[in-house]
Formats: sequence, structure tokens, C-alpha cells
Amino acid sequence: MAKTVQCDIVSAEGAIFSGAVEMVIAHGNLGDLGIAPGHAPLLTDLLPGPIRLVKQGGEEEVFYISGGFLEVQPNVVEVLADTASRAGDLDEAAAQEAMKLAEKTLSEKGANFDYSTASAQLAEAAAQLRTIQQLRRQAKR
Repeated sequence: MAKTVQCDIVSAEGAIFSGAVEMVIAHGNLGDLGIAPGHAPLLTDLLPGPIRLVKQGGEEEVFYISGGFLEVQPNVVEVLADTASRAGDLDEAAAQEAMKLAEKTLSEKGANFDYSTASAQLAEAAAQLRTIQQLRRQAKR
């Protein structure tokens, strides 16, 4: 039996996952992180995108977060997300539409243009699409 660590994914709406995992893979500001049992304590911020959990027995589950923090303690990995959802619950058409709208907003720069908001919306929509694509790749395995 492989070693595991307790993982909790929590957002403002509530807990979305709690269970034993063999590995947590997330996208931080400095790149991808792989957290396995016995990892050194760590606190880092996370970018919008997928969180992949390798559960006991090798089964994988993918979640989408819009950003947040990851904290590693000796016996628990906590993902504190702004918003979180199961990757299978994402709406690809809505994410593509949001991406087109954000790109249009960035290109039209009107009088009430807010670059940071438009840029964040574009990054979030792109991250949702990356998560959906990762879920598709996982399903093909």
C-alpha cells in the first residue's frame, strides 16, 4: 500500500474534497508543484488552473481553482481556493465565450477600460480551458 497524506480542498463556498492522496499536483507562481507524503512544510500561492490529485490506487481526480494558497504540513495538504469546482463540472462553451469577451475587452480599450480586470478574466478563462483539456487527456489514458 502506497503512502498517503490527507488533502483538503476548501473554497469560500465550502469544502469540495477531503481524503487521502498519494500526490497533489498544482500550478504555483514559480511553476508546477508536486506534493507527496513527507514533503517539507510549505506555503505558496496558486495560479488559476487545475489541481490534480492522485488518490489511493492511482486513481486521479482533477479540480479547477481560480487561485488561492497551498499549505503543506507534516500530515496534511490544504488547498485554500478563491473558488473551486470539480473539473467535470466546468462548462467549456462558457469558458470559451468568457475568453473571447476578455480578448475583445483587451483589444477595444474604451474609456472605462480596466486592464487588470480584463487580464484576470482572460487568465481565468484560459485556465478553465486548460483544466478541461487536462481532464480529456486523463480520460484517454
